[in-house]
Amino acid sequence: MLVLLCGLSFSGKSTVAQKLSRQLPAHVVSLDEINARRGLWGGDGIPVSEWAQTHQIASTEVRELLTSGATVVVDDTSSPRFLRDAWRALAAETGVEFALVYVKADEATIRTRRVQNQASPSRPDVTDPVFNHHLTTFDPPTPDEAALSVDQVLTSRCGVPKDG
Repeated sequence: MLVLLCGLSFSGKSTVAQKLSRQLPAHVVSLDEINARRGLWGGDGIPVSEWAQTHQIASTEVRELLTSGATVVVDDTSSPRFLRDAWRALAAETGVEFALVYVKADEATIRTRRVQNQASPSRPDVTDPVFNHHLTTFDPPTPDEAALSVDQVLTSRCGVPKDG
């Protein structure tokens, strides 16, 4: 199975990825971690060509895991739509089930989490221009994508209490 997370920065995707990885069990492939291995940090702004390279590395890692029979959770914003479609196609090519999980948080919550992180960093910050650009250009899933909510995934798919 391939589970693709989708959501704005500071929406809680990495937290959901870790919970899912324990419950399914699954391997987490994080595009932020791949960027870090490459010496890049998305919070500073990364050229599209570098994101394309990171996505290619992630796709290769995910394909290898899926073909070995593993379940994979991809931790990324997954915006724009064509990226989600590419992951869906990869799942189809490898013959595994695909689930899109939209980790949705309102803008006030996201801004609060960012301020809290700036005061006591648990991850590198995102610069104001990158953060604001992300908020205004994020492409949320459309109804035809049949995205699952975090509540649906954590309760029905994994048997985990919503707050657990």
